[in-house]
Amino acid sequence: MQIPLQIIFHGVDKSDAIEAEIQKRASKLDEFYEHIMSCRITVEMAGRQQHQGKRYGVRVDITVPGEEIAVSHDHSHEDVYIAIRDALDAAKRRLQDYVRHQRGKVKVHEQALHGRVTKLFEEEGCGFIEATDGRELYFHRDNVVEPSFEAMRIGMDVQFLEAEAGEGLQAKRVSAGKHHYL
Repeated sequence: MQIPLQIIFHGVDKSDAIEAEIQKRASKLDEFYEHIMSCRITVEMAGRQQHQGKRYGVRVDITVPGEEIAVSHDHSHEDVYIAIRDALDAAKRRLQDYVRHQRGKVKVHEQALHGRVTKLFEEEGCGFIEATDGRELYFHRDNVVEPSFEAMRIGMDVQFLEAEAGEGLQAKRVSAGKHHYL
């Protein structure tokens, strides 16, 4: 970290053991991503519950180039060490997402295509879809998501993904519903 780790106790007695635990876990963040500019961790009392005694909350604020990552863990805990673990694990996941995004490794979902069912072979459990570009794609009953294959009808508008198979292109994840055939 470019600026040393800040640990703040709010309504909680300062403890060398708690500080050591936070430093140990926070150093793993720095090992994962070396461009962390600053990190501030606040340990606080989350309030008193009538049935549950003291509860600790942990907030993690990380500054990285172009962004601030803030984690205020949703679930406080009676054990301060568990609250620290949970908050820093959540911060690590958010930091991992940030790094993936920076490296351009964000998963892009396939774009759904649209078409219309043109042929059905109920006994064989398959059919064909005419895509909006005029291509005809095979589909099997196992690739029908909703409704069931038995509920499919010729002329039904569908949405699907395209996949390469041994016989060529085919439709997978076929679903019917309020799709617009262009």
